[in-house]
Amino acid sequence: MRRARRVSVFVMILGLCASAASIAQAACTLEEGSNEPRGPFTRHLGSGCTERERLDKAVTAEELLSALKQGRGIDLSGVIVTGDLSMDRLPAAPPGSLDALPPSARRTVAGHDLQDLRVIAAPISIRDSMVRGSFATRIRKGSVIFLHPLTMTGTTFERMLDLSRSVFVSEVDCSDTVFLREAFFIQSMFLGPARFERTTFGNHSRFHRARFAEHTSFLRSGFHGLAEFLEVSFDKDAGFSRASFKMGTGFSGTRFGGQLDFSEAVCERDIYFLFSLFEGDASFRRATFRGQADFSDAEFHGQHDFLKAEFAREPHFQRTKSKGPLPTQEGLLHDPKYWYGITASLLLVAVVFLVLRTQ
Repeated sequence: MRRARRVSVFVMILGLCASAASIAQAACTLEEGSNEPRGPFTRHLGSGCTERERLDKAVTAEELLSALKQGRGIDLSGVIVTGDLSMDRLPAAPPGSLDALPPSARRTVAGHDLQDLRVIAAPISIRDSMVRGSFATRIRKGSVIFLHPLTMTGTTFERMLDLSRSVFVSEVDCSDTVFLREAFFIQSMFLGPARFERTTFGNHSRFHRARFAEHTSFLRSGFHGLAEFLEVSFDKDAGFSRASFKMGTGFSGTRFGGQLDFSEAVCERDIYFLFSLFEGDASFRRATFRGQADFSDAEFHGQHDFLKAEFAREPHFQRTKSKGPLPTQEGLLHDPKYWYGITASLLLVAVVFLVLRTQ
């Protein structure tokens, strides 16, 4: 009798194991789009897929390039992308391609000498994926124009991403993305909102001479290598609140047309705002500068706020123009706003103490 029970229990355990294995295998769901000529190239893998299963269902750069050549969009989620994607292999845009742009974008693009154009006429979305090859425009005297939104959220790029000289007509969202190597957007134009929130930048990030026409956010982003924002134009508000800069950082020659929020940002090395123009208000409240902070020849046309900012070295403000007094390493301790805050805190503590004593 006992032996029969043991056999029954053993069979039950085997059945449960088989069921668990079956469930685990079924957890790797695959969703693919139709093969319609104008439909997006779609591949979604569920969260239950193993890396081996993702590799078995990997998307190649050639597949993506083929879809873009056909004017199709890209919709990827949870996949691995292999191979290098070079956008100079896209067909040259025919005459009159700029006519498809909105009037404001057409005027902006028309002011640049774009001899060699490539047009991506459908949205691109790569979410929660792993890109193992490089993505690059590789166009020296021209541009790649993205007519629709570009979304690359939660994705890791193991090799270089170089979208230099690109024109993004619609919004760009690279939030929660990890760039392990270079991330280049040199001379790119962001005509819609741009989000790089909680983005991790690797050994080198370059936005040299880029233009951001709408609101831009680098909230809580981490720059682990050199960060270059030289001669960048932020037409509207730019947010770098709680961003961290591990290596040298340059904002020299940059124009901030709207408000700048640099509050609680941490700069481990030197940071330069030489000849920068702050047309709106600029907040550096509670920012930490552990290297040299150089604002020489900069201009503050709006209000500036350095309340509780920490400088490990005396900041440089040679020939800097501003409406009010600029901070020094020691001078922040004499800022009236700082002492008003301290006084208010002490009064609050005193009131609480008196209330407790009377009870």
